[in-house]
Amino acid sequence: MIRLKRIYELPDPADGPRYLVERLWPRGISKEAAALTAWLKDVAPSQELRKWYAHDPARWPEFQRRYRAELADEVHRAPLAELRQAARRGPITFVYAAKDEERNSALVLKQFLTR
Repeated sequence: MIRLKRIYELPDPADGPRYLVERLWPRGISKEAAALTAWLKDVAPSQELRKWYAHDPARWPEFQRRYRAELADEVHRAPLAELRQAARRGPITFVYAAKDEERNSALVLKQFLTR
């Protein structure tokens, strides 16, 4: 089971292991307050894709397609396998910084892993 949670929400023991799935560290959050298991920059969208998307809702469908293509490459195979294994052991939480809870990369990553 993979849960999604904004980094600005308080950690909860029910979160299980917490993975920050952003390329940039969120503003205003200390590492202690984030209570992360790991920061997985390498599974976040590339810098180029992140800048192109710029959280423009009109670009959401194309962003999803491009991000899934990035996730499907060989470089991501090992870290994604680790996340799948962690999710099989119990609940895990992908922590993200985006304001939009319906259109963010953590959601695409979760869908990619659970398909």
